[in-house]
Amino acid sequence: MKKIKSNRKKAVILAGAICLATIGGISAYLTDYDKTVNQFTVGKVDIQLEEPGWKPEEHTKIEPGKDIQKDPQIRNTGVNDAFVYLEVSVPMADVIAADQEGNRLEQKVQELFSFSAKNSWTKLETKRKTDNVVYVYSYNNILKPEETTESLFDTIKFLNIIEGQLDTQQLDMPVRAYAIQTSYTGGDKGTIPEQAKAAYEKYVNQNRGQEGQVTE
Repeated sequence: MKKIKSNRKKAVILAGAICLATIGGISAYLTDYDKTVNQFTVGKVDIQLEEPGWKPEEHTKIEPGKDIQKDPQIRNTGVNDAFVYLEVSVPMADVIAADQEGNRLEQKVQELFSFSAKNSWTKLETKRKTDNVVYVYSYNNILKPEETTESLFDTIKFLNIIEGQLDTQQLDMPVRAYAIQTSYTGGDKGTIPEQAKAAYEKYVNQNRGQEGQVTE
């Protein structure tokens, strides 16, 4: 009987030793550490104005009434979606033109070239600037990176002027392209053309007096 009691006592002592070890371990806390670094890449709006059908060497001696291949379009070479616009400046002159039957018309100041814009573009404004009429069009779709718009037109027509008025004169018809990010510029209501119009006003305001300003 004494031997049994001795074993029991020993067992109690061992149990007590385990308990003390556990209590002592409470002072060493389990910890961990982690972190995250958020990297942001600044976007870029970048466009390229293209006229794949334009061949300047073929238009050094244009005749009255001639159809000239000219097809301005915009390619998005940036990384952000964009609203895009084309501005076309048509030269004017005080000349006499003839109708399709060859009849002389009244002399007046008139545009020397005409064109028909495609339905994928919306005219935003028309304004007179010195000896030019300036047209501004917005594209009816958001232009995503690597996409290209449909051309605004494919040909322009030289006014059927009476000979001897503009002989050997060089005529210029400048085309300019503009773009602005779609986020936070056009609002989130209305159609794409309506949003593009609102965004265009922001482009005009931000670039006034800068190299990229519109013709005013």
